[in-house]
Amino acid sequence: MKHSTIEELNTYKKDEFVELLSDVYEESAWVAEQAYSKRPFSSVQVLSDALRDTVDSASRDVQLELLRAHPDLGEQTEMTDASETEQASAGLNDLSPAQYDTFQRLNNRYREEFGFPFIMAVKNESPDAIQAAMEDRVEHEIDQEFETALNQVHQIAQLRLQEIFVS
Repeated sequence: MKHSTIEELNTYKKDEFVELLSDVYEESAWVAEQAYSKRPFSSVQVLSDALRDTVDSASRDVQLELLRAHPDLGEQTEMTDASETEQASAGLNDLSPAQYDTFQRLNNRYREEFGFPFIMAVKNESPDAIQAAMEDRVEHEIDQEFETALNQVHQIAQLRLQEIFVS
């Protein structure tokens, strides 16, 4: 759903700015709060870069908290509207019982290995492609996977920004 233009965003008071962008990074309004001071933004890409820089300059503990704010893929629990829409676009709300069990097993193994949920920009991906990525990435070393998960978070944020802003 398109809400705004970058020109309008630049006129928003801080609370309006944060409200609009609070879930671009899953349940992490602090990203928008900190990026607010970097206004005005000349484009959505410049805004995206400012949000990304905010996350990238945060401590590893804060980044870990951001990763942990994401829901498990295929999990049938409460999540943000954006996550629900993204997971539905990938068919994760219609998994067969066998697929659901596989996702649960992989999610649990991944969480045990890394301490945060498996994160992937799943919009319009297939359950099979997501499962293959989970099976591959659970074998990564912790530092490699931490970086991969953050990059996926940034991809998700970019997709969410595209949903918010009129081109």
